[in-house]
This record gives sequence, structure tokens and C-alpha cells, in this order.
Amino acid sequence: MKVIYALSEKMTVEFEGSNQKQVFEELSSMSEVFGEQCCKACNSTDIRFQVRENDDNKYYELKCNACGARLSFGAHKKGDTLFPKRKDAEGNYSKTQGWIKYQKPL
Repeated sequence: MKVIYALSEKMTVEFEGSNQKQVFEELSSMSEVFGEQCCKACNSTDIRFQVRENDDNKYYELKCNACGARLSFGAHKKGDTLFPKRKDAEGNYSKTQGWIKYQKPL
């Protein structure tokens, strides 16, 4: 079955699934990665997708154009899919749901 789904006012995705479970899994993955509507550090909707490369490694993130905060994404070991990094270094969920503003060390 072919599915066309509006993730937001700005983005619509199209994909195929052979059954309801496959469609549900695809929708879940798409909304987790592409469904972010605003920066959780400042609530601005002026966010953009960004891919940085360093030493042949690619870093996927959303960046807020208003305050400069970023939401980083990790890659699953299997299946070329991404997930938002919502936890801090200690493994706790952050108040900003993973959105972090870089602060220069003192």
C-alpha cells in the first residue's frame, strides 16, 4: 500500500508498506526523526536540518537558527535509520528534550 503522510506544514513523505505493521513502523520512524516542530531550548520554529562531516564521520542534527541550539541524532547499528539523542551524558532525559546550546568552556 502506498502512503502519503504530512509530517508538518513544510514536509510530506511518501512510502510503501506491504502491511499495517510495516506502515506503522515507517510512520513511527519518520515522525521521530522528521516530526520536530520547534527548538525546545527557545521554542522557535526556525529550525533546519544540518549534516556535518569530520574525519569521514557524518553528524546529523537539527539546528535552531534563532538561538543556535542543536538536536543531535544517532544512527542505529542496523538499518540506516536515525534517532534523536534526548538524554544527557548521565543517561537522563534533558529538560530541553535533547536540544543543547554550545557553551565555550571557561
